[in-house]
Amino acid sequence: MRRRQLFASFALFDRLCAAWGQSRQNPSPMVEHTRAHERLTIKDWSSRKVALSLGSLFVPLRYRSGKLLVFFHGGNGVAEEAASRYGDLAVLSVALSGTSDAYVQAFSQAGRFGQLLAEAENRSGKSFQSIVFGGWSAGCGAIRTILREPQDYARAHAVLALDGIHTGYLNGAPGPLEPALETEHLEIYLKFARDALAGRKQLLITHTEIFPGTFASTTETADWIIGQLGLRRKAILKWGPRKTQQISEIREGRLWILGFAGNSAPDHVDQLHALPEYLRWIQW
Repeated sequence: MRRRQLFASFALFDRLCAAWGQSRQNPSPMVEHTRAHERLTIKDWSSRKVALSLGSLFVPLRYRSGKLLVFFHGGNGVAEEAASRYGDLAVLSVALSGTSDAYVQAFSQAGRFGQLLAEAENRSGKSFQSIVFGGWSAGCGAIRTILREPQDYARAHAVLALDGIHTGYLNGAPGPLEPALETEHLEIYLKFARDALAGRKQLLITHTEIFPGTFASTTETADWIIGQLGLRRKAILKWGPRKTQQISEIREGRLWILGFAGNSAPDHVDQLHALPEYLRWIQW
């Protein structure tokens, strides 16, 4: 399982380069021997999942809360496992192969998420009033696409963007100094961040030290959002979820931007497997 996850992470970065129309990057290291890289033990949740026209719906026994996690790029039952550890939380999970473009295309039609949500409610007989959007890696492409629809933006109680906010460089490559980024993919996150600062939404962004080189890293996109908000990171050094090593943070209002050590594929996968703890930080 662990080796499959690492190779999937390598393939993900390779495909992201193709999605940006760039040459293939030098791969992120597949192994890392300093940090623990703990992985969740995933139970078989297939008996509790209902297939939808896109993705699947997991509803725990004795579900009453109306809380729904909509998670993109979890795969292998990670989102369902995280929800089961949280408690009274349903999961609509979408895991597509390919790059963030696959998620963008899946939700490019106006009203697509609303249709999927209605299908989930009809199939389960439940009503979902409090919705959190979560995405890891390429899955964040779905979040930015969905949030551009005003009705879907209004539905979003919170967003978890786990090491996955990327964009391109204006000149096609990073510079020796502060890079110039294509901001089209970042504007909706900036809007959500402003609402989180004001207490109207909640936003958690995590980023590692992985620099793909052919497109902007999650650190660089976080830098842009922070700069637009006029905030400054606080440098820290402490244990993060599942023995990750946190090196920076911003916690202002209901906006959290957390930086983590590591520039390898296992460090990237760490962010997905920390999902149970990130869910506990949501202020429902």
